[in-house]
Amino acid sequence: MAPHLKSYEAALKYCSKQGLRLSKQRQLILKLLWESDEHLLARTIYDRLHQRGEDIGHTSVYQNLDVLSKIGVVERLETAEGCLYSHQTLCHSHVHCLDDGHIVNVMVTLPPEVIAAVEDLLGLEITEYRVEFFAHHRLQNNSA
Repeated sequence: MAPHLKSYEAALKYCSKQGLRLSKQRQLILKLLWESDEHLLARTIYDRLHQRGEDIGHTSVYQNLDVLSKIGVVERLETAEGCLYSHQTLCHSHVHCLDDGHIVNVMVTLPPEVIAAVEDLLGLEITEYRVEFFAHHRLQNNSA
């Protein structure tokens, strides 16, 4: 897993250290992801780059996202609708909105006794964790 990368520039440096060629397409994808706080489908990334006038093919987007996620420079989140990508952040959890499909990053700290119980159950040492939440919008009570 890549160390926490705080910026687009840090992501570029990390890719270089990993021996990854920084093609124009990879740089465009990384820049777009670092400018966005959303989790994006590959198709959305392709569409946004084309809206900016960038010449990049569907296959190139998918192949580059695969490589970038494998080295840990971008986050890949698999959902029923397809893989979503975002810039890499500190270890975090997700809230999946079941109404509109948005995914929000949240920082969640589990109580130490919960982590210890899982470690004891499995005989493993937990070094990181993510919690997935699934939610609906709250209905506003308009009766007054």
